[in-house]
Amino acid sequence: MKKSIIIIIEVLTLSCYSFAAEPNVPPVGEIVAKANLAAYYQADDGRAKVTMTITDKKGDVRNREFVILRKDITDGGDQNYYVYFLRPADVYRMVFMVNKHASGNVDDDRWLYMPALDLVRRIAAGDKRTSFVGSDFLYEDVSGRNPVEDNHEIADVNQSMFVLKNIPKKPETVEFSYYLVYIDRKTYMPMKMEYFDRQNKLYRTIDSLEVKEISGFPTVTKAKVSELNTGSTTLMEFGGVQYNIGIGDIFTERYLRKPPTQVRR
Repeated sequence: MKKSIIIIIEVLTLSCYSFAAEPNVPPVGEIVAKANLAAYYQADDGRAKVTMTITDKKGDVRNREFVILRKDITDGGDQNYYVYFLRPADVYRMVFMVNKHASGNVDDDRWLYMPALDLVRRIAAGDKRTSFVGSDFLYEDVSGRNPVEDNHEIADVNQSMFVLKNIPKKPETVEFSYYLVYIDRKTYMPMKMEYFDRQNKLYRTIDSLEVKEISGFPTVTKAKVSELNTGSTTLMEFGGVQYNIGIGDIFTERYLRKPPTQVRR
């Protein structure tokens, strides 16, 4: 027993030593902040056309096509998203909009406009981790999970990646117990996320399959969600990515029924 305790202490000591001895490892808070900027705050605003391919466990495929606009209020702070659906016909002109509040003191505001019913629905905070238009992405994935909602620690460091373990501060509000994020050490772009359930079993992954430099900004152009329990996957492919295009103040309820020119052209 005494020998086992000594071995455990030695392993923990070596583990701590490996991170401490590794050169150029920033504090975990700095890694989180830079990864958040890389993933969600490139330039002041941006536009992309997105093709979504949803494949269920039987191999049946459904597609979605939409335009997404994003504008930052402050770098690393509040920002807005506008998603306008083009295809298929049953979701044409549907709009999903987010006013993101980075402080964490109030929940993000999310709306869904359904043109067939001419109905604007407010998405409750409790629904943010439900399916985004029938895909394996969640509403929260579109604008990103607020870093202040989790405690962060460095789980591993290797030559190419920082691996962070993120534990929710309010576990009763989410379906996972923790998730790992693999962050590119050079670009700080999150390259892989792994979600674990309350039995410590991996059940969901998000992979950045392709990253391109566009207008000087590293940009994920292909990402895939895999739901391991159901066998379904969703692939998102981003095309026509543009930055700093001067998006105006179109992130209000008025523009849910009146799409701006940036999504219709």
